[in-house]
Amino acid sequence: MRFPEFSGEWKKVKVSKLLDFYSANSLSWEQLDYNNGKIKNLHYGLIHKGVPTMVDVSSVSLPYIKEETMPKSYTLFKEGDVAFADASEDTNDVAKAIEVINCDSQQIVSGLHTIHGRDNSNQTVIGYKGYAFASDSFHKQIRRIAQGTKVFSISVRNFDEVYIGIPSKKEQTKIAKLLIAIDERIATQNKIIEKLQSLIKGLPHRIAKLGLQNTSWEKTLLANVLTERKELNTELHSVFSVSVSEGVINQIEYLGRSFAAKDTSNYHVAHYGDIIYTKSPTGDFPYGIIKQSHIESNVAISPLYGVYIPISFEIGVYLHYYFMSAVSANNYLYSLVQKGAKNTINISNQRFLENRVPVPIIRSKIRNSAKALIAIQKKLSLEKKTLASLIAQKNHLLQQMFI
Repeated sequence: MRFPEFSGEWKKVKVSKLLDFYSANSLSWEQLDYNNGKIKNLHYGLIHKGVPTMVDVSSVSLPYIKEETMPKSYTLFKEGDVAFADASEDTNDVAKAIEVINCDSQQIVSGLHTIHGRDNSNQTVIGYKGYAFASDSFHKQIRRIAQGTKVFSISVRNFDEVYIGIPSKKEQTKIAKLLIAIDERIATQNKIIEKLQSLIKGLPHRIAKLGLQNTSWEKTLLANVLTERKELNTELHSVFSVSVSEGVINQIEYLGRSFAAKDTSNYHVAHYGDIIYTKSPTGDFPYGIIKQSHIESNVAISPLYGVYIPISFEIGVYLHYYFMSAVSANNYLYSLVQKGAKNTINISNQRFLENRVPVPIIRSKIRNSAKALIAIQKKLSLEKKTLASLIAQKNHLLQQMFI
């Protein structure tokens, strides 16, 4: 895939012939300081985080190297230099690279599992190399030569075995500009999503706080707005699970397999709008997670979970987003849960209902708040689809535009 105004063969250049390599200083975390210093350290953790292929070091938080631990011999980055991660547990991430921009006034040195390369031959324009080294063509070569069993790695000598294609500088510039524009759009899209996620997490608490202040809300037992559903899976519905980020999910579609027992007739049934409590620790939720089912059909849920009917769909919506906050979920569950052996959670389905949550005194008053939360969620879902489309577009171009 090429821009129509360009033709002719690309040069295939061994990376070892394109770049001069400089020793990366093997620094430990104890040698770094995020607050003070003169020289910053570009470490492999930043590369593996998935930052854009072009990294503007003036806008990225980098740690400083403590002056007393500064290596005696080091080479500072220049504009357009490339940093490769030299190891990963995944061969797809070995030799993951970023090209450094806007570092004229920055004092940057590579270190901690990075390989530092510079095009002193002036064959490439700034911006092109980062994408060439992110291309599918380059990483297919890396996957063939990566060494290791559990941790895969490369070294400078491996770059004599791989190459990238180099077109004219005009074509390089056009390729880089297009991909930089997509990366910038991806960054903007991520910010939009972060703002919406922050809004949807914070809004239930702002609504509740205001309601409690003007006495239109009260703190009431969860048992006053939820009732346990004790329906068993006699009709053998499909088994679903619960995820922190995705809510109620089909095990096979999202996890690749079913973790259910052969006989699921003793599983619980959850209807559309029901509240489900998982009773299993995960990430920031050491006492389990609480979600509303947005699956329109009835589904089977593990007998280890609790399933509850809200007094209205809108109350269920509010509780879903209220407990999306790890702080709110943990504060609610802390006094109810007893931790057993091997970090298991001991709490009965009825005991789950025996703490208080803020709700409107006139329960129907939650309707407008629920509508607002649903609208934000729909907007968030659309923005996530847009982000996925942009990432797919970039990945397609990285597959098709490089040889």
